Amino acid sequence: MHINGTLSSSFRDPSGSLFVRDGLLYRRINLTYKEHYDHLMKCGLYRTLVDADLLVPHSETGLTDRSSDPEYKVILPEVIPFISYPYEWCFSQLKDAALATLKIQQIAQDFGMCLKDSSAYNIQFRNGKPILIDTLSFEIYREGEPWVAYRQFCQHFLAPLSLMSYKDIRLSQLLRLYIDGIPIDLASSLLPLRTRFKLSTLLHIHLHARSQRHFADKRIDTKRYRLGHQSLKALVDNLESAVKRIKWHSPDTEWGNYYEDNNYSSEALTHKKQIVREFLDKTNPRSVWDLGANNGLFSRIASDAAIPTLSFDIDPLAVEQNYLYSKQHREGYLLPLWLDLTNPSPGIGWENKERMTLFERGPADTVLALALIHHLAIANNLPLSKLAQFFKNICHTLVIEYVPKEDSQVQRMLASRADIFPDYSQEVFEREFRKQFSIEGIEAIKNSKRCLYVMAAY
Repeated sequence: MHINGTLSSSFRDPSGSLFVRDGLLYRRINLTYKEHYDHLMKCGLYRTLVDADLLVPHSETGLTDRSSDPEYKVILPEVIPFISYPYEWCFSQLKDAALATLKIQQIAQDFGMCLKDSSAYNIQFRNGKPILIDTLSFEIYREGEPWVAYRQFCQHFLAPLSLMSYKDIRLSQLLRLYIDGIPIDLASSLLPLRTRFKLSTLLHIHLHARSQRHFADKRIDTKRYRLGHQSLKALVDNLESAVKRIKWHSPDTEWGNYYEDNNYSSEALTHKKQIVREFLDKTNPRSVWDLGANNGLFSRIASDAAIPTLSFDIDPLAVEQNYLYSKQHREGYLLPLWLDLTNPSPGIGWENKERMTLFERGPADTVLALALIHHLAIANNLPLSKLAQFFKNICHTLVIEYVPKEDSQVQRMLASRADIFPDYSQEVFEREFRKQFSIEGIEAIKNSKRCLYVMAAY
């Protein structure tokens, strides 16, 4: 967000676009959206949603975008510190985002408006809760017209939630492949037969897919399929009930119960927390990324100190546990996210620019890499030189744990494979990381063979 100009993710909406000027993010409102924007602001819907923490607030400015399109206004919306994407959310995050979208639609209809799109990308997490960031998502409701956002809601929310619940949690990653949401016919074909006997998936996915096939080559008579005010309300209420009924009964996963099955003694764990806290005091970060965070135990050392903290992990159960705990305890500074570091979120969409890579959304002031490096180096065959360069690219300061081969966790990893890692040693670790960082401190963890480093990037 350092470069002036229109955001690459903001060119599809004819109502307006986002642009950056002098480091600030603005939203341009085109003249064609004037009627809808004025109604949003005057009817009370904007203030109601902002007060309910369901829509980001904005202020009107006197700026112009100097664009060729006729312009009505330029507004300055509140900025979300970190933009996350639906394929980085756990099951309950996607479900809460879906319910927030439906809640916004229900409130909008009471004010004579409705959502004209229901993209999951229009939802972000602020202070731990889902919030709509697109002020131009509303239009004046016209009695009898179909809800144009229905199909998008099913593709962005109902289809992935159903696949995650009834088939496999990892199918949410289809959202990385299908930027406009998982196609309904694909979801219908992947869902198990038993879902055809569940009213919600039968109506909104299986029959929806069949109707799409039926009308694929036909012109639809919109007058014949008019949707009145009460029918629209009933549809949205039905979708809300359907989403609420979808559950994920999570199986045990490799890291879901990590802190119940590791080689830390209580003394070692307490000492490790103390060292991390001291190193964070030393780096004094404004933002923290905890990579391989599991359920967020160490992330909370940063977030409890009011430092905005992203808590990444590859295990969906660990992220789910982390999010539910954070939600229950109203931890506004912590955002759990699902991430495979060996295959991080790429740039996708038109020209691979509509959705940013992980690196484009960084760097963080401080990265925590605790009990992580041996997984990357040994389980994933990543050289220490590559890891040092990787961490240099995503942070200014680094708190990293070195786990030697003698550690029981590493011995467990090597039990089923040959030791082909002669360069995995503390000496090589320090040599490679010194090429990218200055080592500011080293502390051995009591009752363990491990030690923690704090480093500053050159």
